[in-house]
Amino acid sequence: MSKGFGLSTAAKNTPVISAEKQSWYGLRVRSNFERQVSQLLRAKDIQEYLPLYKTRRAWSDRVREIELPLIPGYVFCRIALESRPKVLATTGVVGLAGSQNQPLPIDERELAAVRKMAETQSTVEPWPFLRIGQRVRVHRGPLTGVEGILLKVKSSYRLVVSVTLLGRGVASEIDAAYVRPL
Repeated sequence: MSKGFGLSTAAKNTPVISAEKQSWYGLRVRSNFERQVSQLLRAKDIQEYLPLYKTRRAWSDRVREIELPLIPGYVFCRIALESRPKVLATTGVVGLAGSQNQPLPIDERELAAVRKMAETQSTVEPWPFLRIGQRVRVHRGPLTGVEGILLKVKSSYRLVVSVTLLGRGVASEIDAAYVRPL
C-alpha cells in the first residue's frame, strides 16, 4: 500500500522568462533516471515537476518506506519549443512525448489534477491508463474540483486521473459520496 505525496521543489520556482509561450511537456527518460533528469533540468534553470509517492518495500532483512516516481519513465518540464535542444541534451532524456514525432504539450488541467493528488495526504499510487468508465468530478474533500474516472477496487473506490498524451494514470482512494457524474 502506498501513501503520501512528493514533488520536486523546483516545480514552484519561477521559470526562465521567454518571449515564446511556454507549455508543459512530458519528457521520456531512461529507466530509473527520473530524479537525475529532474536535478539536471533544475541546474539548467528549467522549470520541472517530478511527482513522487511513498510506498513500503520489503527486503529479506528490513522494511523501508521509499519515494518512487508516480509516473515512471517521465519528468514534466515547462518550456518554449525553442528550448527543446537544451532539454534533449540533458543526460537521461530520451525524447519529448507526442504524436508522429511531434512533441505535444500536456493538458494543464490534467497535470494540475496529478499535482493536486500528489500533494494530498491520501493514498496515491500509479494506475493503468483507462479510457472507459464513469467520468466524475469531486465536490467535497481535499480533491475538490478534480475530474477523473471512478472505479471500484475490492471494497473501496478510487478516482483515476489520466494523462492522455502519456497513456498513464494516477489513482487515489476516495469516498464515492464525494463525487458527482459529469
